[in-house]
Amino acid sequence: MSVLGFAGCVGALRENTFLLKFFSVFLGLIFFLELAAGILAFVFKDWIRDQLNLFINSNVKAYRDDIDLQNLIDFAQEYWSCCGARGPNDWNLNIYFNCTDLNPSRERCGVPFSCCVRDPAEDVLNTQCGYDIRLKLELEQQGSIYTKGCVGQFEKWLQDNLIVVAGVMVGVALLQIFGICLAQNLVSDIKAVKATWVPHGDGYKLLNKQHFEKPWLILTVFESSVGSTAPEFPSEGLA
Repeated sequence: MSVLGFAGCVGALRENTFLLKFFSVFLGLIFFLELAAGILAFVFKDWIRDQLNLFINSNVKAYRDDIDLQNLIDFAQEYWSCCGARGPNDWNLNIYFNCTDLNPSRERCGVPFSCCVRDPAEDVLNTQCGYDIRLKLELEQQGSIYTKGCVGQFEKWLQDNLIVVAGVMVGVALLQIFGICLAQNLVSDIKAVKATWVPHGDGYKLLNKQHFEKPWLILTVFESSVGSTAPEFPSEGLA
C-alpha cells in the first residue's frame, strides 16, 4: 500500500503518466479483489465460520506462548462477552487449562480471567476468577463466566452492526473509485497538453492558444518533458 500511495502522489506531483496508470490499475485490482472477497464470504460463509473456529482454537492453544496474542484474545473475549471459539470447554485444548489428571497447573479446569463476568462494583480485577470453573455444571457457570463462543458472538455483532459495516465498506469502495477517476482524468489532461506541442528549434512550440485553459498543467508538463528550456509561445496566443 505504501508503494501504491507513493506512485499516486509522485505521479500527480510530477504529471508522470506511467505512475498514474500504475496507481489506477493496481487500485482497480484491489477494488475487484475486495468485491470478490465479499461475494465469496457470503457464498462460503459456513466454510469461513469453520476456518474462524480453527483459527481461534489454534490461538487458544498458544495463549501463554505470546503476550501480544494473549492480550488480543483477552480483548476479544471481553469485548464480545464470549469464551473460547464455541464455548468455555475449548480451553481444554490449552496445556495450562486442560482437565487431565497429568496437568499440575493451578489453572487446571479453568478459563482466563477475560472469560469472567465482571462485577461493576469491583474496583480490582480478580485474575483468578476462572479457576476450577469448568468443574462446575454449565448452569452454575453462567453467573460467573461467559458461556457463549466467540464465533457466534462475532456473527451476532456483525448482524447487529450490518449497516455500519456495509457503510464503511461502501465508503472505502467509493474512495477507491474516486481515486481511479481522478488519476485517469489527470492522465487525459496530460496527454491533451502534450499533444499541443511540436518540436521547434531547441524547444517546443504551442500549436493553438485555446490550450491555455490550464496553463499550470502546460508549464509543468513542459518542464518535466524538456527540463528548463523555455517554450516558445506564439504572439497570438498571448494576446
